[in-house]
Amino acid sequence: MKKLLILFVMAFAINVAAQESVLLRLNYKKGDTYVMSMNVSQDMGTMMSMDMSMKTKQDIVNVTGDTYVSKMKISHISMDMSQGGMNMSYDSSKSDDELDATGKMLKTKMGPALQSVFTIKGNTLGEVSEMAMEPNVPGAQNLADQFSSIVYPKKELSVGDTWKMSKSNQGMNMNFVYKVTAITKINIVLAVTGSVSGAAEGTISGDAKIDRNSGTPLSSNLNMKMSVQGQEMISKMTMTMTKQ
Repeated sequence: MKKLLILFVMAFAINVAAQESVLLRLNYKKGDTYVMSMNVSQDMGTMMSMDMSMKTKQDIVNVTGDTYVSKMKISHISMDMSQGGMNMSYDSSKSDDELDATGKMLKTKMGPALQSVFTIKGNTLGEVSEMAMEPNVPGAQNLADQFSSIVYPKKELSVGDTWKMSKSNQGMNMNFVYKVTAITKINIVLAVTGSVSGAAEGTISGDAKIDRNSGTPLSSNLNMKMSVQGQEMISKMTMTMTKQ
């Protein structure tokens, strides 16, 4: 009888844990500061390859109800690219004396983005309603779009639940499906799948980890296998976020 009781208690505990649910929300506080690091690689064989890394600092300057306002600035950009037999490299931490001719050319195009301050207004779901930049630098918006985050569903989530999100960037339509694979006292773990259409056609796979307390994405890994004008391209993106 005692063994049966123990088994019953264990089964009940496992069932309760399996049914645990969470409500994902960005719980920013005024004065919070986050540093985000991202690495992107693209490989199209002999046609083109690129590795780029960016780092941004985001300050939460106001929180009212479910709305927040933040100031974001790109603090570092580096890039190594090979296209048509030409190799190009740029690192914003290097002086002009340390850059070669192609590096200086890339600096004229990418350097001004480092001077822009992005003001972002969004809500606790992660939806961005307004974005402005000062000064308004051509091309800086494309860099900022790379840092768009996950939009959370309104419903509570349990292990096994899914939700969808779509976004467009430079003619590509990306449809994501997020599935909760684990809920711990500290993190929410997600599996990511999806598809790409429009300027490219392909599939998305990866994973993400969310801080349960603050709702901020701690890390994500995305892999995209696409066909662009008949040429196969593999794109990989990794992101980490830390609170200062």
